[in-house]
Amino acid sequence: MKRINQNEYHKSMGELIDLSSQADFVISHHKDAINIPYQKFMLYYDRYLKKNQPYFFICQKGLHSAKVVRMLEYFGYDVTQVI
Repeated sequence: MKRINQNEYHKSMGELIDLSSQADFVISHHKDAINIPYQKFMLYYDRYLKKNQPYFFICQKGLHSAKVVRMLEYFGYDVTQVI
């Protein structure tokens, strides 16, 4: 599983998706992140992603982003966890 530190991420690398709840996202988030809460993302991930593009995932504790990255790697997506 690919991982990078939050300070290594730049928006030119690909889209950053924050899996936090909407309430947590409002309180604190990376300035370049878009918010798709974990439960919603897991139900509809194929609507949000294209296989030929890189994606980066972040969440507050790293648990949801790790699960999502492992799953999407299995399905052939170019994904990286941001910690």
